[in-house]
Amino acid sequence: MSDVFESIFGQSAVREFLRASVLSGKVSHAYLFTGPVGSNKNAAAYAFAQAILCKDQGCQECDSCKRVMRRKHPDVRFFSPEGVGGYLVEQIRSLVADTALAPIQAERKVYILDRVDLLGTQAANAFLKTLEEPPSDVVLILMGRTRESVLPTIVSRCQVVPFRHIPAHEAAAILTQNSGASPLLANIAIQACGGSITKAAEFLRSNERMSFRSRVLEVMDSLALADDWDVLTYSEDLVVKAKAPLDAVRAFQEGELAESADFLSKGALRQIEARHKRSLSAAAIESLGQTNAIIRSWLRDVMMVCAGCPELVINEDVRPAIEDAARKTSLGRAAQALESCHVADKALLYNVSPQTCIDALLYEIREVLYGSHSTSKAAI
Repeated sequence: MSDVFESIFGQSAVREFLRASVLSGKVSHAYLFTGPVGSNKNAAAYAFAQAILCKDQGCQECDSCKRVMRRKHPDVRFFSPEGVGGYLVEQIRSLVADTALAPIQAERKVYILDRVDLLGTQAANAFLKTLEEPPSDVVLILMGRTRESVLPTIVSRCQVVPFRHIPAHEAAAILTQNSGASPLLANIAIQACGGSITKAAEFLRSNERMSFRSRVLEVMDSLALADDWDVLTYSEDLVVKAKAPLDAVRAFQEGELAESADFLSKGALRQIEARHKRSLSAAAIESLGQTNAIIRSWLRDVMMVCAGCPELVINEDVRPAIEDAARKTSLGRAAQALESCHVADKALLYNVSPQTCIDALLYEIREVLYGSHSTSKAAI
């Protein structure tokens, strides 16, 4: 029977290391997971947390395991940057203060910090003592893109666990094997989710997300004939649809609070509410980031056709539209438009309005791909 670490797809060395750490009882106080987007660091962090808190080292059947899997365990806390471009000092101080509190349900607490490469010097200084000597019932799991991008004072206090880059074709093959999806759908989902196998599996299970992808691709097909008003209309529609999954997140959070209200103190409930606010913000950024990922996959396909490699197109279900766009533009212009998506991704991290980001992105893509003549009225 597979254990909880089998969910860490494409990272056999990481699986064996974390499994051995738990089985030997030699779990350290602080880890730094480093690797690119889509390398399954997040899935590994939660699998590790599940094994740490479970009395049977990650049985996947007990209440503790199920709560961690559903992201509902009160002793597993997730943090991501709340400031413009990084962590706030107040955010780190709040985390440090929280580590001094006793666990709510388990014997230990696990703190997962995403994007610690965005942890600045001042915020890091507020964290160093806790990172070096946290309470005995605390395990800290930090995640960053590369070891070099994380402050040396943070790196030196952690056990570094490197995650390898998983090529898109390998990620799609893993997804096909584990979900039963066709190779076509697996490739589409991997591209739409920035290479993340875990998120791609969730994407394929959601009719809402697949429908959203179709709408994004319709908009991309219509940009050549779109006037300025069309672009604004498309942008507003995409932002509304991108945020639709947040309703499910809010309902989930309300259910968690209702479950905990009877036995938690007001202080503990406030902590959960603060965590909910952070996770909702992170979910919003992720959802809008997926919009950009779908747009990137479409532009990539346009580039493949322009480059004379039509056999490399991923979004086969909209190939005619992609080939039509390729006839109206060039490889260089498609590459320039693709770069605009990376700029939009960075803008979202800096708390720029999502509406403004998508507005600017669609305008930029239209102008770069087709030039200022693209002002005829379009209707879809």
